[in-house]
Amino acid sequence: MAFTNDNNEALTPLAAGSRVFRWHDHLSLWFSLGVGLLVMQIGAYLVPAVGTRDAVLAIVLGSCIGAGLLAWTARVGCESGLASAGLMHATYGSAFARLPVLLNIVQLIGWTTFELVIMREGTQAIGKQAFGWSLDGVLGGLFTTLLWGAVLLALLAGSMVKLVRRFVSRFGLPLVVLSLLWLTWQFAGQLHAKGWESFWSRPGSGGMGLFSALDLVIAMPVSWLPLVADYARHGKRSTGGLGSAFSGTWLGYALANISCYGLGVMVVSAAEPGSNLVTALLLAQGGLVALGLILIDELDNAYGDVYSGSVSAHSLKPRWSVKRWGIALAVLCIAFALVLPMHTLEPFLLLLSSVFVPLYGVILGRLGTGEAPTSTGTRRVDLVAALIWIAGIAVYHACARWTPQLGSALPTLVFTFVLAWLTRQATAGGPSALAQSRG
Repeated sequence: MAFTNDNNEALTPLAAGSRVFRWHDHLSLWFSLGVGLLVMQIGAYLVPAVGTRDAVLAIVLGSCIGAGLLAWTARVGCESGLASAGLMHATYGSAFARLPVLLNIVQLIGWTTFELVIMREGTQAIGKQAFGWSLDGVLGGLFTTLLWGAVLLALLAGSMVKLVRRFVSRFGLPLVVLSLLWLTWQFAGQLHAKGWESFWSRPGSGGMGLFSALDLVIAMPVSWLPLVADYARHGKRSTGGLGSAFSGTWLGYALANISCYGLGVMVVSAAEPGSNLVTALLLAQGGLVALGLILIDELDNAYGDVYSGSVSAHSLKPRWSVKRWGIALAVLCIAFALVLPMHTLEPFLLLLSSVFVPLYGVILGRLGTGEAPTSTGTRRVDLVAALIWIAGIAVYHACARWTPQLGSALPTLVFTFVLAWLTRQATAGGPSALAQSRG
């Protein structure tokens, strides 16, 4: 039996009655997803490489640019009601879109595995520092991984919409904000005692240029690009202007990204040389409670990755429901977290950027400058869009190799966006062909 889009939740626009997210929901969700120990660790990595001033500049600019891309994509997802897989189908055609959808599933499995490892190691550090428990062995690692995995499976058995509106918006957001403010205050006090001038004027080792640092900062929000429409499609449509999905997503993620990157910069500058970031956080006054809350919030990231991965997987095999796919992917990630070494973060992030920056440069060039599509269309392959994407990947790696001082993300984004925008009327998949009656 052949399935039509009516059988496929990921490729069918969400009905107006199912769109319940308001501005506060978008902001809460993306602030929560933007907070994480991984982000703090990258912030801590930037300072020794480029120095404090350039690190702060890269963090603010990169966060605003990256969050702006997320917000732009969120607006397209909200106006169309389509999931990320649906936007890929509308841009690249139903056959070719399977490739980026599959790549998205692979990267989400990787991210979820990362999150489980981070939660495991954070739990081990808390257990050792606060209670003297030794959870570093094989049995300890197995226990903590399965513990967080069980909580993740329990969340996946429920409703994503209810989780965001009843827990993240009402309880999770205030607790995480208070934790970040408390830790920032603590480390600001330590830096004040050491002298702000020495902190601000700290030079870098020269291991990375400003634009390379900017690429690394942008890589984090870019990694969320293939997920954002899966949540934004649940937002209420705006009657004018940019809409709540746009402003809520941008503000929420930008604030979270700047806060976590900045906290990482402060921790590595205040702590003793060679200190582990988690250990340094625990040693701060009240750090145990604050880190525990951030660790719980890390679970939102793992949930967000698995949920979006399940929506994408459902688009490929709609016989399995989104919930069934979510359980299956979570079990796979738990197994990977038990056996795979997961500490090669920077190459992983930059590799993702090389794929998803041009991918969404094309999507935004085709769908982000006019009427949002209300269907995924019937084309099997949009050859022009596919070629622009592939060329964009080549441009990204060429920039990284031959002009690293200029960065890769922004030149690639501009290149693919402009080409996609210029060719949008030349193919059957342009906005004029996809736009239908908006009801």
